[in-house]
Amino acid sequence: MMSNSNGRPWHFVVFFLSAIAFTLVHSPRLSEPPLLFLSCRPALLCLVWCSLVSLVAFLRCRPLPVFLLDYSCHKPEAESRGSYEMCEFFGRRNQRHSAESEAFMRAIYSKAGLGDETYMPPFVFHSDDLGNKLKCAVQEAEEGMFGAVQHLLAKTDTHPSQIDLVISACSMFSPAPSFSSMLVRRFGMKEGVKTFNLAGMGCSAGTVAFDLAAKVLRRRKGYGLIVVTESISLNWYFGDNRHMLVTNCIFRVGTAAALVSSDSAARGRAKMELVRSLRTHHGADDAAYNAAIQMEDEEGHVGVALTKDLVRVAGAGLKSHITALAPRVLPVSEMLCYAYHVAKLYLGGDQKAAMAHVPDFKRAFDHMCIHAGGKAVIDAVRRLMRFEEEVVEPARMCLHRFGNTSSSLVFYELAYFEAKRRIKKGDKVWMLAFGTGFKACSVVWRALKDSTMDSDNPWIHCIHRYPVYPPRRANPNETASPLPQKIID
Repeated sequence: MMSNSNGRPWHFVVFFLSAIAFTLVHSPRLSEPPLLFLSCRPALLCLVWCSLVSLVAFLRCRPLPVFLLDYSCHKPEAESRGSYEMCEFFGRRNQRHSAESEAFMRAIYSKAGLGDETYMPPFVFHSDDLGNKLKCAVQEAEEGMFGAVQHLLAKTDTHPSQIDLVISACSMFSPAPSFSSMLVRRFGMKEGVKTFNLAGMGCSAGTVAFDLAAKVLRRRKGYGLIVVTESISLNWYFGDNRHMLVTNCIFRVGTAAALVSSDSAARGRAKMELVRSLRTHHGADDAAYNAAIQMEDEEGHVGVALTKDLVRVAGAGLKSHITALAPRVLPVSEMLCYAYHVAKLYLGGDQKAAMAHVPDFKRAFDHMCIHAGGKAVIDAVRRLMRFEEEVVEPARMCLHRFGNTSSSLVFYELAYFEAKRRIKKGDKVWMLAFGTGFKACSVVWRALKDSTMDSDNPWIHCIHRYPVYPPRRANPNETASPLPQKIID
């Protein structure tokens, strides 16, 4: 399944231009009185009338532009940081994992690419109750969502009564009332606000929310609030299934909120304009559907299993996704160059290389926010797309600083670009995320102004230390000692 939020009623334009051309071809001499012309040619009068009606219909039905006014990423308190030592201490304190599982998690964590400043859910720090309870999940969600939205509304000078659309997204926790209802109640929004609550969309929920907001806002002027988060509390795995233990090592706390608008009057204060969005779904394939799935293990412990097929499925899904995306974003020169190289490889008998060849997407985008699902996923995207290391640098740095925060991670990557002041007016930014199911979603933005670092940017106190390329953390089962970090300013 594929959806594209950028359809345009071109039939109105074609009809209007055809009517004008027909009128000009059959127009009378300029010296002929207009009233006589109209009275003698009722068919042309009808044609002109239809043309005017078509023009009005086109102006009323054409999609409105959608702008990203601003966004805010939640940054928990320093007391919530989960260092390697903290994670190991928690794993041993709860006494629910076998010695083999503890050793396995150490090995995964040592090569996962996460640093010591990621953030853990509240229940990890509760000394009286080591279980993952509903109240902890609600606390985790409210702290992230309410904090991010409050900062966002304050810095955009937006009153909650101005919000016409609320979209909340959380894949693994869907309470009743919903997160969108929590937001409406907390900020006292108007009764006519439209709300959507996305669940089960995986790490692609943030980009999917943008696609949904664009479909709603392109029809009428309004303001939309998008809030994306993930619940770690209720999805911490306490069993010994290795496919499900991986999530304990890479997923961390994170929330983001964004304010979008289709009011042309808001263009002057907007950061970016939405160019297009594209979603592809590959759930018809069994391997893709089961690559990342919530399940119970043999002992009844619930968690999310990441199978060995995940990286292969991500690569295949990305290949299919960019095949649909390329004709919509790449310049004609790059498409011709791609066709030439593929034909050359086919004629040379190297069909495998021809199938693996991909266009140069750096010709279409200036900056890329690639979802950092994990070190293996980043490596697979880089290898398939033939990117240089600097292209995937923001993804690696976000994974190191914040871990995999699921659907909100692309916002933290965008904040990284802004903290580095790399985005200039007119630049195109590509957000690419993958989700369970298996799905891929792209959102393309055009910058309306040069980027600056806001006061609530989550990188504000540490951007001077990045990019940092951490070595592979030493495994206690190995004799090699860890190498010092190489920090590049």
